[in-house]
Amino acid sequence: MEKKTIKLVAFAGSTRRDSLNKKLAQAAVKGAAAAGAEVTFVDLADYPMPMYDGDLENSGGYPEAAKKLKALFQEADGFLIASPEYNSSYSAVLKNTIDWISRPSEENEAPLSGFNGKQASLMATSPGALGGLRGLFALRELLMNINVHVHPNMRSVGGGFEVFDEAGAIVDDATRAAVEGLGAQIVASLS
Repeated sequence: MEKKTIKLVAFAGSTRRDSLNKKLAQAAVKGAAAAGAEVTFVDLADYPMPMYDGDLENSGGYPEAAKKLKALFQEADGFLIASPEYNSSYSAVLKNTIDWISRPSEENEAPLSGFNGKQASLMATSPGALGGLRGLFALRELLMNINVHVHPNMRSVGGGFEVFDEAGAIVDDATRAAVEGLGAQIVASLS
C-alpha cells in the first residue's frame, strides 16, 4: 500500500514584510518537510481580501483571492499557524482570512470545507516575555469551534527580536528544535 502524502498549509497571521511570525512559521515548515510532508507556505499579503461583510458577499460575490486560498485549505490535511498577538488575541487579518474561508463559495459546498476535520499546530512569537501565548488560546478556541483539531502543545517564543538571525533562522538550538517539532508532530499525527 502506498503511503499517503501529508499536505500542510503554513502561514502567519501577519502581512508585515519582516514579520517575526512568518519566520517562526518557516521554522515549523522545516520540521514538517523533514518529516515527509508537502508544505505550502502562504503569505497572507499575497491574498488581499476585503473585511468580511455579508452585504459585500451578497452583492460582489466571493473574492477571487479567498477562492484561491480556500482551494489550498481544502486540499490540505492540516495547518501550521504562527499568530501574532494583538491585545491578547489574534490579528484582524487572521480572523478575516478564517471568516472568508469558512463561508461557502460554491453551491452545495459542504459546511466549513476548508477546515472541517483538519488538524493545526499553533505557535507565536513577540518581543514580550509571553511570546504571544494569550492570543494562541483565543485562536485555539476559534479553530476548535470550526471543527479543527488543535494540537495541545502550542509554542510561544518570547523576546522575538533576539530569536532570529539575519537570514531568519532561529538562533537557539532548543527553541529551533521545539518549533521544528511542531511541524514534525502534526505529520506524525496525520500519518
